[in-house]
Amino acid sequence: MPDQIRCAWCSNDALYQDYHDLEWGKEMHDDHALFELLSLEGFQSGLSWITILRKRIHFRTQFENFDYTKLAHWTEEKQNEATLNPNIIRNRLKIQSVKTNAIAFMKIQEKFGSFDRYIWEFVDFNPILNHFHSLKDLPVSTEISENMSKSLKKHGFRFVGPTICYSFMQASGMTIDHTLDCFCHPKNNHE
Repeated sequence: MPDQIRCAWCSNDALYQDYHDLEWGKEMHDDHALFELLSLEGFQSGLSWITILRKRIHFRTQFENFDYTKLAHWTEEKQNEATLNPNIIRNRLKIQSVKTNAIAFMKIQEKFGSFDRYIWEFVDFNPILNHFHSLKDLPVSTEISENMSKSLKKHGFRFVGPTICYSFMQASGMTIDHTLDCFCHPKNNHE
C-alpha cells in the first residue's frame, strides 16, 4: 500500500513498511511468536529496529527458529558459534540471554499455563489504544512496561528493561501506538 500515510518511523523502506502494515501493533498471542519477538527486542537494544528486521531471517536460522525448548538446552559451543556469525548481532551477553530467557520462558509457561496468559495480564487482556498525533508524543516506557520489566527480571529474564518491554508491547499489539494520521490506526479503519 505505497500511497498510504503511515507512522513516520517506517520511512520509505519497503521492508519497514511491510513490517509496519502487516505485523507491528497486531495482537500476538502465540507463545512461539512472543518468545521470538522478546528475543529480537533484546537484540535491538541500542540499535534501530530496521537493523534487526534485515537480519531476522539470519537470527531465525542461528537460533533454531526461536524454539525455546531447544534453546533452553543450548551448549556453550552453540553460543560461541553464534558469536562468530557475521549475519546477526554478535553481542555475547545478548546471545547468552537467549538461553537464559528460554529457560525462564518455560518456567512462566509452567506456572501460568502459557506465556501469553502471563504477559497479556499486564494490560488486562485488552490492547491499550493510544491517540498520539506524532512520533514525538510516543513514550519510551510506561508504568506498565516498568512493572513488566520488574516481573520478567524477577522470573529470571535478561535484556528486558522498561524500554525494551514497551517496544515489545507496541510490536505485539498490547498497546496500539499507530499515530492518528496513520492508516493503521483503528479510527482510520473503515472495513
